[in-house]
Amino acid sequence: MAELKVQSVNKSFGSSQVLYDVSVHVSDGQLLALLGPSGSGKTTLLRIVAGLETLDSGDVWIGETRVNSLPPWRRGCGFVFQKYALFHT
Repeated sequence: MAELKVQSVNKSFGSSQVLYDVSVHVSDGQLLALLGPSGSGKTTLLRIVAGLETLDSGDVWIGETRVNSLPPWRRGCGFVFQKYALFHT
C-alpha cells in the first residue's frame, strides 16, 4: 500500500463544477470511506485517482509519484462499485 495525496483538485463537466478544491491525505495503511448524496462527486474523485477521468487542476500523488498524467494501468490502484448499475448500458 502507499500514501495517497489529492491536492486542490477541481473538475467540471461543461458549466457544472463537480469537484471544487478537494484535498485528501490518506497515509499508508489508513482506510478512507467516501460518503455523500448522489451527485456529490464521490465517483468522479475515485475515477480521477484511478486515472479513468482527467482533472482540470490540482495534483494526485500515489506514494512519491505524481500520477496526473500516468495511464490507469501504471498507477497500481483501482476500485469496484457496490452496485453494478453504474456499468449498465
